[in-house]
Amino acid sequence: MARKSTRTRYTFEPDYAVPPGRTLQETIDALGMGQRDLATRAGLSHKHINQIIHGVAPLTYETAVRLEQVTGVPARMWINLEANYRAQLAKRDEKERLESDIAWLKTIPAAELVRRKKIEKHPDPVLTLKSVLAFFGVADVNAWNNIWLSPEVAYRKSSVFRGQPEAIATWLRLGEVEARAVPCFPFDKVKFRAALDEIRACTVNKPEEFVPTMKALCAGAGVAVVLIPEIKNAPVSGATQWLTSEKAMIQLSLRYKTNDQFWFTFFHEAGHILFGGKKEAFIDLNHMTGEGEVEADRFAAGHLIPPDRTGELHRLKSAQAIQVFAKAIGVAPGIVVGRLQHEKMIRYDQFNGLKIRYQWAM
Repeated sequence: MARKSTRTRYTFEPDYAVPPGRTLQETIDALGMGQRDLATRAGLSHKHINQIIHGVAPLTYETAVRLEQVTGVPARMWINLEANYRAQLAKRDEKERLESDIAWLKTIPAAELVRRKKIEKHPDPVLTLKSVLAFFGVADVNAWNNIWLSPEVAYRKSSVFRGQPEAIATWLRLGEVEARAVPCFPFDKVKFRAALDEIRACTVNKPEEFVPTMKALCAGAGVAVVLIPEIKNAPVSGATQWLTSEKAMIQLSLRYKTNDQFWFTFFHEAGHILFGGKKEAFIDLNHMTGEGEVEADRFAAGHLIPPDRTGELHRLKSAQAIQVFAKAIGVAPGIVVGRLQHEKMIRYDQFNGLKIRYQWAM
């Protein structure tokens, strides 16, 4: 029985570029022809031939055809030599450019991307940098800066974002990539509002029950909902953006882990979709202010606890009273506790046992 070979094959990638002109010089030397003679025979200037030989001028298809006539070497060989030379030049230039950007790589949580299997682990930092740039869908660090540090988007003006944009951008990009893969119907505002009413009733359910329901209802209305675990140095609860004119995205991190925070964040982001512009992007960072944030907060609060029932909140002084009220309005008791704490009607250490803590399934 023949033994199966276990040899590893390696591809040789030279780090230098050989111009086709070198082969051209060797060819005319073998033919006993000088540069001027070649230029005359090919109907080209001596200067042009000299520039081709030294890799200054590109060897075009027209020139390759002329060289075939003079040297007998097929035009396709000259074209292939030129293409390989230009490709090697481009690779060399890219490597030099990437090497100058290695310091930027230290600001990106690349190890976390490896852990989440979004990029491969490389011992060579240049290859890691290429993988990170590909993950973000950009060619270089300048392009990354132009996209992620542009001041046009409201949340990028936040001091929190400016302090750690790379980590926050990584979390946002994780959500964007996942959301683009979610099949959705075209956005329909009426359907989305109806979906939110159905989702509100799911606040009393367990995550394994409400998560697929929430995702399906939103997708049917043109909104992709993705849950992306938090990244260190990215204090983000949720985010909203439009991926296309017909598809929006809600991204949640489960940062605070309690059901009152989770559901308020979800409906806050839903408010941005309903009332914000399609060219705007919103991110739920600490202490964000502005008209859009206030409007989204108002929508979330009013959707979870109807405004015509808020007058009853101050009378809820026991766990039993909170549970009865929550059942009457059809939401989880923890949501009512969170509202009472936020309104300072009770202390932040009261009735937390009525809240439900969520955690990521391992």
